[in-house]
This record gives sequence, C-alpha cells and structure tokens, in this order.
Amino acid sequence: MTALLSVRDLSKHFRGLAAVSHVSFDVNPGEIFAIIGPNGAGKTTLFNMIAGAMAPNGGTITFAGEHIEGLRSDQVAQRGIGRTFQVVKPFPALTVEDNVVVGALMRTNALGEARKVAHEVLTQLDLIGKRDQLASSLTLPDRKRLEVARALATRPQLLLLDEVMAGLRPTETDRIVSILRDLNRSGLTILLIEHVMRAVTALASRILVLHHGAAIAEGTPDDVLRNPAVIESYLGAEAL
Repeated sequence: MTALLSVRDLSKHFRGLAAVSHVSFDVNPGEIFAIIGPNGAGKTTLFNMIAGAMAPNGGTITFAGEHIEGLRSDQVAQRGIGRTFQVVKPFPALTVEDNVVVGALMRTNALGEARKVAHEVLTQLDLIGKRDQLASSLTLPDRKRLEVARALATRPQLLLLDEVMAGLRPTETDRIVSILRDLNRSGLTILLIEHVMRAVTALASRILVLHHGAAIAEGTPDDVLRNPAVIESYLGAEAL
C-alpha cells in the first residue's frame, strides 16, 4: 500500500536544541495513527512541520505523492491536510455555525454551499443543535468538537488532531472516540497526538512514540505498550 503521508528523517532544531530528530514514519490511507510521548517530546513541533506552521531543518514530508515540506499552512490545507490545535481558539463573537462556515469557505466561494457543508459537519460532530450559539458560550467539550468541526469543514483527506481529548471526562472522551470512529469509517485518515491512552488504544491501529525528539518505538498498541523503553520513558511516568 502506498502511504498517504510519508515522513522521512525529519528534524527541527531551536538554537541547537533538537526538538525533533531524524523522525520517520508512514500513515496509510484510511488509517488512524497515533503519536504519543511525554510533554516536550516534540509531538506538536512534528505536527507544526507537517501542517506548514514551521519549516523543518532537514528531512522530507510527502503527502499524496507530493513533497510539502516548507509549504505555508494555507498551501498544505489546500492540498488536503486539516488540523486542530492543542489550545482551542474559536472565533468567540461568531456563532458555532459561522465558525465552521469559515473553514468551509476554503473550498468554495458560495456562501450557501459553505453553509450546507457546515450543517453536514455540525451534524457529524453532534453540534447542529447549538449552531446558533456564540462560540464563547460553549463548554470545553463542545469547544473541542467545534475545533474538529472547523478543521473537518476544509474537507481534508488527512486530519491532524492535537490532544482533542485533553481535559475531558471519560464519558466525553468516549463521545469523541465514537465520532472519530465514524469519521474514519467514512474514509477519513486520522493522525492524532493524545495523552489519553484509553482513547489511543481504542482508536489507533499503530502508534509512534517520541522521547526527547526521537522515535523510540513504533507498532501496534499491544507491541508498543509492552515495550520496556516506552514503559520507562512514558507510561511509567504518565497516568494511563
């Protein structure tokens, strides 16, 4: 199978500090692939390079057969990669629907078509009943789902999710897990960063573990979670 996303020998340094060091992995079409590791391991820096928020110092990123390393964020989004952010920042003075319409307008200049897409996405994310509320009035779980909805409205082939379940109660986590499974069944490929291991094991077919910017393990959830290096560097220090 040809990978949808292929990362090879990717590195990013900040004043001599290796935030990401020679990381390589593939994400296949239709897969849910997870990246885990302690805080400061380089996970979000890796996402930022894939999404075009920062350029790598070395290595390559290939998406759908095209090299995208060094492209701007808008260029990466146009090619079919959507992303969420760890700290959710909706447009607070806009309604839930209009927040999602902003994302949909990346693919169309027709406002009516953008609203149609927004309604479809809000239905998928269980937010259609709150479409007329101001984003500033939403609870944290609803803001998290709105963040996913805004990214999904850009009609991505690959969705990058940065800790969308952080800070949620177990029932809220289960709700998002169910939504993500449905999105994946519809054909969406998902690459996620997550600390909530019950969600990672419920969703991901493969896991990459980062530590101090380097990949220390990759494989199925069972294989990775039994890896002594992963237990020592991450699972032994983080709550499951």
